Amino acid sequence: MGGRARTCREGEHRILQVPLSDNSVRIYFLGGLGEIGRNCMAVEQDDRIVLIDCGLMFPDPDMHGIDLVLPDFTWLRENAERIVGCIATHGHEDHVGGLQFLLRELSMPIYGSAVTLGLARHRIEEAGLLGKTDLVTVADGEVRRIGPFDVEFIPVTHSVPHAHAIALHTSQGIVLHSGDFKIDLTPVDGRRTDLPRLGALAHGPGIRLLMADSTNAEEKGHAPSESEVGHVLRGLFAEHAGRRIITASFASHIHRVQQIADAAVAHGRVVATMGRSMNNNVRMARDLGILRIPDTSLIDIEQIGDHAPEHVCIISTGSQGEPMSALALLARGDNRWVKIGPTDTVILSSHPIPGNEMHVSRVIDGLLRAGAEVVHSGIVDVHATGHAQADDLKTYLNVTRPEWFIPIHGEFRHMMANARLAETMGVPRSRITMCEDGDVVELTDEGVELVGRIPAGYLYVDGVVGDVGQGVLRDRRVLAEEGVVVVVVTVDISSGRVITGPEIITRGWVYAPEAEDLLDEACDTVATAVEGALADGERSVDALEQVVRRATGKFVNTRTKRRPMIVPVVMET
Repeated sequence: MGGRARTCREGEHRILQVPLSDNSVRIYFLGGLGEIGRNCMAVEQDDRIVLIDCGLMFPDPDMHGIDLVLPDFTWLRENAERIVGCIATHGHEDHVGGLQFLLRELSMPIYGSAVTLGLARHRIEEAGLLGKTDLVTVADGEVRRIGPFDVEFIPVTHSVPHAHAIALHTSQGIVLHSGDFKIDLTPVDGRRTDLPRLGALAHGPGIRLLMADSTNAEEKGHAPSESEVGHVLRGLFAEHAGRRIITASFASHIHRVQQIADAAVAHGRVVATMGRSMNNNVRMARDLGILRIPDTSLIDIEQIGDHAPEHVCIISTGSQGEPMSALALLARGDNRWVKIGPTDTVILSSHPIPGNEMHVSRVIDGLLRAGAEVVHSGIVDVHATGHAQADDLKTYLNVTRPEWFIPIHGEFRHMMANARLAETMGVPRSRITMCEDGDVVELTDEGVELVGRIPAGYLYVDGVVGDVGQGVLRDRRVLAEEGVVVVVVTVDISSGRVITGPEIITRGWVYAPEAEDLLDEACDTVATAVEGALADGERSVDALEQVVRRATGKFVNTRTKRRPMIVPVVMET
């Protein structure tokens, strides 16, 4: 993309202390650039900061034992007194899932649609942190004064209802954040992406900077309409009449839940939800009037035994194969209410998020072993993406006509594809800026400039926030890949003799009953090293443990070409 694209060294950062000039704007990228998830950025003007989203990311397979990954909150903590609020573009976990953790350290109001705040509220309430925030509901098209910014909430269509693009009216003109969006001309609820308003902004004051979702920039054509999935679902319900139907979808995908329920009711079935988040979200969406299921057609999951199986439809969580989700328990035969059998059809109305493919495959295998028929997006079009594809993005760029462009939200290749689309649509290459997590850009009268770095590493969650660092994660990787060898030696410090041992205990290196000769040789090697150190006058337990570690590690690596974790234990008498 020319000379403006660049990559900073991992871990490099420079916290900016220089105050902004009177009319400039700074943008700090804390997550979501070069990755799927952790979406979080901050915008500064007049010594005040507004946050846009605070999401989480699900761990990679090599992040052993990690539950969630969050943005690094260091810079936010250091500037807490200047933060005037957080704008939530929509209710997906990769955009609001980090708020419950951020609110443990900071306090601020959160602005968003009723649905967005309803989805975020569940997690915040569970964490007991509602007292740390005010949840401020905004309407479509509303303009709110948040700190020094006039913030406009522009309707967009996405795979969760009532998502917004955000137009920040700043001292440098309009900074437009697309949010996650698609251009769906026939959405389930009739609420379309407000292209006319975007066009009015472009042809009026003009859009100084556009930051746009890149997730599907590599996918050609237009994203299919969500309503097309409804036609497919109705066909599947007709095809599988006489069988119990179990569906799985994102709990936040209220429009998908609506279409499943519509198909079920149309075919004379009652509907039961399964999974805590699905139960909560269906209740919330019905209370808000955006999900319509007749009271006579909605039953509790424990009541399904009162109805013939062919008259039942279950809507479950677990479409991503999460190990403890309702569907995963079902596939393992551990679900309390439902047992899968050969008269069941399971419809996975979703597509695996990158990294979740293995989990989804495992669940499908379990369902098939139990005798069920499984329908998924690889067989039938039972899912439609919520993200704009290449032609949608070109349409968006044509409507908004930004002066400057920064691709956001997606892996680096997705962002590069989005940058190429912008250039195709007439944005000069010199005005397309490629950024990464931790980058800071400044918007001045001269344009956009990269001006520094802030901390933007991973915060790992394992049970509680921040209890797992890189060192712990590195140890877990070694244990998983190479195993552990524990060597126990008892010495008499006063006489300088080995009393007992060495004794070697191993897990994941070799199987002890089948490697007795190798373990005996290892013990002899370590004993010789310890005896030599004692003979040389060494009496420090710490130093002797280092001798044990070096001798064991050298032997193990020489004989087996492996590097397990070595844990030396020297006891003195």
